Amino acid sequence: IDGPTAAMRACLADAGFNPEDVDYLNAHGTGTKANDQIETAAIKRVFGDHAYKLSVSSTKSMHAHCLGASGALEMIACVMAIREGIVPPTANFREADPDCDLDITPNVARERKVRAAISNGFAFGGTNAVLAFKAV
Repeated sequence: IDGPTAAMRACLADAGFNPEDVDYLNAHGTGTKANDQIETAAIKRVFGDHAYKLSVSSTKSMHAHCLGASGALEMIACVMAIREGIVPPTANFREADPDCDLDITPNVARERKVRAAISNGFAFGGTNAVLAFKAV
């Protein structure tokens, strides 16, 4: 939990964002119980009460885990969410984990004004990257 938390905090600081500036978070979201619970806990640490106001989805549900290419695809999803005002869904979402109690966008895209977005990318061994995007 420390690595993802530190990566998100560093990203926000580098981008000059306050947590409340972010409307959409493209989660690393591998769909595994352990990873999703840790990521949810890290999001809550970083965003506090604002975590529950974020729209959260994982586009990996549509393009799979493409390793290094995942970051590029998720970047495009964030930019398109900002540009189009539509949050992409988490496809094939069936049952919510009570430990992952954020505002997940399930199965169908949702309209929302997105001023800023971040995308999480975490890997084994503590390699963590988070990208920030905002409307200009």
